[in-house]
Amino acid sequence: MNRIKIALAALLLLGLTGLIRGQAVVEAIVAVVNDEIITLSDFKVQHDLLYRELRSQVQGEEFQKQYEFAAGYLLENMIMNILLLQKARELDIDVTEQLNMFIENIKQENNLESDAQLKAEFEKQGGDFEAWKSQMRESYMRDMAVYAEVGRSIVVDDAEIFNYYRQHPDEFTLPPEYRLRGIFVSSEDNSEEDAGRKKKEILGLLEAGEDFGSVAGTHSEGPNKDKQGDLGSFKQGDMLDAFEQEVTELDEGGVTPWISIQSGWYLLRLEEKTESRLLPFDEVRDQVQEKIFQERSQVEKQKYLERLKAKSYIKILIEDPLARIERRP
Repeated sequence: MNRIKIALAALLLLGLTGLIRGQAVVEAIVAVVNDEIITLSDFKVQHDLLYRELRSQVQGEEFQKQYEFAAGYLLENMIMNILLLQKARELDIDVTEQLNMFIENIKQENNLESDAQLKAEFEKQGGDFEAWKSQMRESYMRDMAVYAEVGRSIVVDDAEIFNYYRQHPDEFTLPPEYRLRGIFVSSEDNSEEDAGRKKKEILGLLEAGEDFGSVAGTHSEGPNKDKQGDLGSFKQGDMLDAFEQEVTELDEGGVTPWISIQSGWYLLRLEEKTESRLLPFDEVRDQVQEKIFQERSQVEKQKYLERLKAKSYIKILIEDPLARIERRP
């Protein structure tokens, strides 16, 4: 954002052209926020960032829906970001330590030894390391400003925590979990006739008393063949629908019929089932407290932002800046 004094802003609002360091400056101003301005070029930069970020996450109708919603609030969000940064500067908030810790964590996670290496990785991906650091610093400053004005005043006592836990058991109940072993026959590597023969042969071995794991280790064509078909554990809701429909009906040791999927057929054995269970209060106490804190923080944050806006000078000069820019970067 461009930071200028109100006096200069007033001249620009009148549409005057000035000379700064020998260059003519003519810039459309979208909004004035206390002693700062949002220009049309500022708005376009943020719009294009928003557009590209959403494009990388969703497509089709869902993209259009999310884009229209977010773009409609873009100017309001920019104004609030400026107000929070102004408050952070007023409070003399320093986030250097938090930013450095965040960067150190990123370096460790990516086996990088220096900021120079991290910067090089950013440049490889077309990013601007210094611009990213600046954005992260401002994000931390805004968060700290909100915490200083709102978060410190929120207290969640033990009674509230326990009552929430008791009234919302579904949020703290683990779903059933199933440990599976599987034998796979590929429809891509076999003709329909060969696949049918192999499936029949495998069923014959199992009916004759052969161990499921041993048969999987010798006959399965899946990636878990070397582990005797061990597929690991799956929570209910995390399996393919075709798997879940059959597996949830089994007792431990039970075997499904052949299940057709896109690339072939699976025969599954339920090795172990863990029933759903409510997590003990002591185990989730901190999680419940954080949930209550975050819910209350959102309410109090919105109240605080409204108060902050009410006592600030905000003048919107272009009501619909989206109409003034090219909406496709």
